[in-house]
Amino acid sequence: MENITASELAGFELNSTVMCHIAAPRIDAFISASQRSTLGMCKRCGNLRMIACSKCKGTGILKGGPFGFNLDDDLYQSVGGGGSKVPSIACTKCQARGHFCCPDCSDTSSV
Repeated sequence: MENITASELAGFELNSTVMCHIAAPRIDAFISASQRSTLGMCKRCGNLRMIACSKCKGTGILKGGPFGFNLDDDLYQSVGGGGSKVPSIACTKCQARGHFCCPDCSDTSSV
């Protein structure tokens, strides 16, 4: 590696940055699960007995747009716009509750 060019070095830096951003949530989840296990808590929910819906991110509603978001609406709200122009619909995965009972530690009879 003594004859490395500037463009190769930039490529290595870009690849490592991208890999860190991709791997960061998984590493964080692994560390959190191990800490919960050490403390005697449920590995999945941390004794909350609820898990946030992955589709609506725990809100219970989905915004319109091709992938569940609308760039125009997000920019409009970020600059201080009033109400939303995009219609929101109830999440079908969690029935608009925003969460599920933890399958590891909660009873199915209590909600």
